[in-house]
Parts: sequence; structure tokens; C-alpha cells
Amino acid sequence: MQIESGRFEDYLKELPPVIQFQTPLVQEKIQLIKSRASNDRDRAQLAFEIARDEVSHSFDTKEEHITINAEDVLEHKEGICFAKSHLLATLLRGMGIPTGFCYQRVLRKGTIESGYALHGLNAVYLPDTGWFRLDPRGNKPGINSQFTIEKEQLAYPIRVELGEVDYPQVLFAPLPSVIEAMHASKNCEELFYKRPEEI
Repeated sequence: MQIESGRFEDYLKELPPVIQFQTPLVQEKIQLIKSRASNDRDRAQLAFEIARDEVSHSFDTKEEHITINAEDVLEHKEGICFAKSHLLATLLRGMGIPTGFCYQRVLRKGTIESGYALHGLNAVYLPDTGWFRLDPRGNKPGINSQFTIEKEQLAYPIRVELGEVDYPQVLFAPLPSVIEAMHASKNCEELFYKRPEEI
């Protein structure tokens, strides 16, 4: 992994309006996590499972509404991969756990003819383990993303031979092109095709 900034505080910052800790539903969820988990590793796992399992992936459910920041994601319980990664980063940063943003270039519909789109996930830092990546995309048949530190288990195995790319960067802010595409799309169906193709 290539860490964009050597300053941990960059991976703990609020970045309004996308990453904000002090909103009501975010604070409620943070307090819930803290009440159930007493150390950062367990809190990171619980936050990951909330983002992965309690929020439906909008492309799976054919939901129209586009959520971007954590408060909206929690309110609607919907979001695409980028929104889920924003939620996970917000929850973890709100508990003092450094979290960054990672991206992959994947086939949009599994074939080269369908084109490519970015997929968003996270990297998390714990003192005992260093940086490791988590993918809160949400599981379904054929996708089994788990909280693992020793060996990654992400949503998509990257097929380099098909032109897919696993970008090594751990960014401290979401990609502006991703946020722009989310704002520029009138619904999730449009966003499916408007997602950036590469970093």
C-alpha cells in the first residue's frame, strides 16, 4: 500500500460535507459501537459489519436515491460502495481510528465490452497491525468480503488480465471525481454509468 500522507491526523479529519462525525445518527451509531466493543480492533470490526450488513447496496436493490455522506447512508440504510466507504471512514475516524480511501478499477458488468468503473473501499490503521484494507460493499452470492487483518478478503478479486486494477494508494480524502459523479447523477441507475473509470 502507498500511504498518501505520513501524518496520521490526516486520516482522522472531518471532511465536510462528506465525512462528518457530529451528526445525530452517526453519533448514535458511534455510541452503540463503543458500548459493545471495548478496544479499537473490535470497534473497527463492528463498524465494518454495520457498513457492510446494515446498509443495502443500492445497485443490488435498484434503489434510486443516491446517498453520499454517513448521515444520509444511516438514515436511508442505502448506498453504493463509495457511500458505504464514507460511512465506515466516518464511524472509525469519529472513534479516533485512522481510516483512508482505496479504489479498484473493475469491469462494470463482468465483461470487457461493458466497460470499467471505480470501486471504493477502505484502509484502516491499528497500532498492532499497521494498515489493512476492508471492503464494506455488502455480500451476496459470489461476493464474500470479511473483516480480516492477516489475509485480505475483499469483495472483488482483481483480474489484471482483463484490465482491472488494484490501486495501491491509501488516500486521506475521497476522490473528487467520485463525489462529482455522485452529485451529477439524478439516480443510481445513471450513477452506475457515470462512475469514473480510473483514478
